Amino acid sequence: MTDTLVFCSGPDPFDAWRDALAPLVGDDVRIEDAEAVTDPASVRFALVWMPPEGFFERFPNLELVINLGAGVDRLVARDDLPDVPITRLSDPEMGKMMAGFALFAVLRHAREIPHFEAAQARREWAYRHPRAADEITVAVLGLGELGALAATEIARQGFVTHGWATRPKELPGVTVHCGDDALPELLGRADIVVCMLPLTPATAERLDAAAFAAMKPGAAFINLSRGEVVDEAALVAALRDGHLSGATLDVFAHEPLASDHPLWTLPGVLITPHLASVALPKSAAPQIARNIRAVQRGEELVNEVSRVRGY
Repeated sequence: MTDTLVFCSGPDPFDAWRDALAPLVGDDVRIEDAEAVTDPASVRFALVWMPPEGFFERFPNLELVINLGAGVDRLVARDDLPDVPITRLSDPEMGKMMAGFALFAVLRHAREIPHFEAAQARREWAYRHPRAADEITVAVLGLGELGALAATEIARQGFVTHGWATRPKELPGVTVHCGDDALPELLGRADIVVCMLPLTPATAERLDAAAFAAMKPGAAFINLSRGEVVDEAALVAALRDGHLSGATLDVFAHEPLASDHPLWTLPGVLITPHLASVALPKSAAPQIARNIRAVQRGEELVNEVSRVRGY
C-alpha cells in the first residue's frame, strides 16, 4: 500500500511543496492536500502549520507530524495531537532569512527610520546625524538556532552585541549572559532589545511590565519570536508613555492582529504579518524527505521535538 503524506497549511502553497517533495520521496509516498485526501487510513505523515482543531482525528495510522517551521509551541500545546514523534524544520535558508530580518529591524531603529517616516508624513526635511554601530548596544534575548544566527549577524555589522540564554554559549562578537538575575541589568544597558525567545511555560509573558520598566529610557523593542512571550498591554503602555521610542513587531499573541488593536496606530511602531522567517520548499524538502524515510526504515529522526521542553 502506498503511504500518504497529508499537507495542511493556510499560508503555504500546496503545489510548491508537493513539487519539491515528490522527486525526493518517490512513488511509494503519495502527497495530498488535506482537503483532497482519498484514503485517510493510508496517511502516515502530516506536514502541517496550525491545522484546524480535530485535524489529526481523521488519520488513525499517523506515525509522524512534521511542523512546517521552526517554532512548535502552538503545535505541542494542542489537546488533539496524537502520541507520535514530531519534527521541526531546521533550514539554513530560514536562518538566513531570520538573521536578515533581525538586522533590518535593528538598522531601522539604529538609523532612526521612524523619525524620518514621521517627518515624511509632515513633509518635513528633518535631518538627524547617524550614530556609528559601535556606539549602539543591542541585546538579543534567546540564542537558539535562529537567535544565535541573528545575534552573530548583528555583531558582524559592528554593533555592541549581547545575548541572553539559559546556558553559556560561545558566539563570535557576542557577549552572552545567562540566568534570570542577569536580565534586568542587560535590559538596562541596551539601546535595542531583540526578542528571539521560544514560547515555553517559563517564557510566557516573560517580558512584562517590570521587564519593560527595566529597559533603558528611549530604547527600541523588536519581537520576532512569539507574541505570547510579551505582555502586550505592558508593551503598549511603555510605548504610549514614551519609555520606549518605538518597536518592530512581527508576532502577536493573537494573529491576525485585530484591526482595533492600539499597536496599529502608536508612533514608531512597524507591524509585519509574521513573515520574518518562513520555510522554503526547495531548501527544506530534503530534511522532510529524510525523516519520512527514517520512519519507513525504523531509523532515528533528525530535529525531533521534545514535548517536555516544548521545542
